[in-house]
Amino acid sequence: MTFGSGAAAVREGRLATLGERARPLTLAEQRVLPVLSALAPLLPGGALARGTSVAVAGPGATSLALGLAAAASAAGSWTAVVGVGDLGVAAAAEAGLALERTVLVATPPPERWGTVVAAVAETVELVLARPPARVRVADTRRLAAHLRTRGGVLVRLPGPGTWPEAPDVTLRALAPDWKGAVAAERLDGAGRLRARRLVVEASGRRRAARPTRVELWLPGADGAPAPVVPVPVGSAPTVPAPASAPAPAPAPAVARGPAPAGWAEAG
Repeated sequence: MTFGSGAAAVREGRLATLGERARPLTLAEQRVLPVLSALAPLLPGGALARGTSVAVAGPGATSLALGLAAAASAAGSWTAVVGVGDLGVAAAAEAGLALERTVLVATPPPERWGTVVAAVAETVELVLARPPARVRVADTRRLAAHLRTRGGVLVRLPGPGTWPEAPDVTLRALAPDWKGAVAAERLDGAGRLRARRLVVEASGRRRAARPTRVELWLPGADGAPAPVVPVPVGSAPTVPAPASAPAPAPAPAVARGPAPAGWAEAG
């Protein structure tokens, strides 16, 4: 999506078209969007409450955000990703996003960021956004109003920008531990990273006020978050292996090539 003089009419037309295509398949009265079972313990009611915002932080924040959107995307919801230029198509697909219902929006200029994201929030149910600068209070409140009216969910990605008000829920990844890395005494670069194990802590307001912690593989064997199964005392922990191949596979690659057929773009 291009921003600048002379592009306003084109942008508005594209957003209007997207709004027609992205009408929700569920009623706004159904007040939640589904999430993967591995992430359900971190959220009040085990789902994403419509009209709310969720912030992700720490190592693997982008993977965590994609995991939050995966179940709703698979169920028919549209997702917009704003200002995440380093997002890979392969990573998004492996995390579970339906590419045919996913829209990438280039980073708007800081002075128009709030207007653009609010317009996107009027057309899709899930918005993943990374602000390039501090978000103005007025833009934050206008965006919150759009989310409540539309019944959408905003996932705040970490980046150079900051928010003036706290989100409803914050998910923070802690204590990352990669499996498959070479031993410290080896310097030849041999070996592959197979899985990342970390702790995700949830905190927030109202129903999310009581902190909750879950240990996850992020990504798991299929690219999506997976719970760490407790290991009996004296047993060796099991690193998840790919379901379709006997040999361990590398961690999902971040692809930056041209989008495949079916990938919806606003640009």
